[in-house]
Amino acid sequence: MVEVYPGGGWYTEVLAPYLKGAGHLYAASWDAASKSEPIQRRLKKFHDKLAARSDIYGGVTVTELSPAKTEIAPAGSADMVLTFRNIHNWMKGGFDRTVFEAMYRALKPGGVLGVVEHRADPEAWPDPQALSGYVHQDIVVDLATAVGFKLVATSEINANSKDTRNYPEGVWTLPPVLRLKGKDRSKYLAIGESDRMTLKFVKPM
Repeated sequence: MVEVYPGGGWYTEVLAPYLKGAGHLYAASWDAASKSEPIQRRLKKFHDKLAARSDIYGGVTVTELSPAKTEIAPAGSADMVLTFRNIHNWMKGGFDRTVFEAMYRALKPGGVLGVVEHRADPEAWPDPQALSGYVHQDIVVDLATAVGFKLVATSEINANSKDTRNYPEGVWTLPPVLRLKGKDRSKYLAIGESDRMTLKFVKPM
């Protein structure tokens, strides 16, 4: 299994114990040679997290993903690739297709790509950079199918009908970030986390 851009490792905490002894987890993280100080801080925090609990994370292989480094796992080796709320970042950076191609290459034929992403209002004008953090579901489907994936299922398990998708600081206005800090905090807590699409794709046999 591959987790793409694990961030601080919230989902890694779930996936690594689940796979321990039964599979292998690749964590496709940022480019270790990045000149970005925030990226270097996040990388250090993630690696420190793994090192602190080798009993849980000792079998995790950290790979790199950037426009120039796209081998997130050996080609054709993964049964599943998962990514959680990352596509807007790839769109902003202009390497969204590159990442979808990398995920496709890593999967075995018949392998599954699972996607969770903040879902934009389908009636709103699409933003090719997704600067608000919200992405049109049709755009995600188009990105995936353009590189060869087939959409096989959708779920509303992460839907939130209270999310109006219209906030001063985009999706980061809502929890868990709450970028406005104390301003209208109770209002945004009452809305909860963003409305999210949950999509399942397969790499054809």
